Amino acid sequence: MAKEDLIELEATVIDVLPDGRFRVRLDNDREVMAYTAGRMRKNRIRTLAGDRVTIEMSPYDLEKGRVIFRHRDERTPAPGSRRPNRTFNRRR
Repeated sequence: MAKEDLIELEATVIDVLPDGRFRVRLDNDREVMAYTAGRMRKNRIRTLAGDRVTIEMSPYDLEKGRVIFRHRDERTPAPGSRRPNRTFNRRR
């Protein structure tokens, strides 16, 4: 394994901590700390507890990771797919 190679794993967010950090549970039932990648911060992608995410970890430190992708949930509709409920008051 080369020095620059990173390990990508699937995980579930257990707890949202301050400063863009999360406690995540990997698919092999191991808990690690992860932080939000810069691209996710730049695009203001929100991650909540219970979300499925992809994290990448260095082979040198298997206790920390970086959240690089938040998977879409099939149960919730896509943003903008339903019409907003607007109530207009007419002036007379």
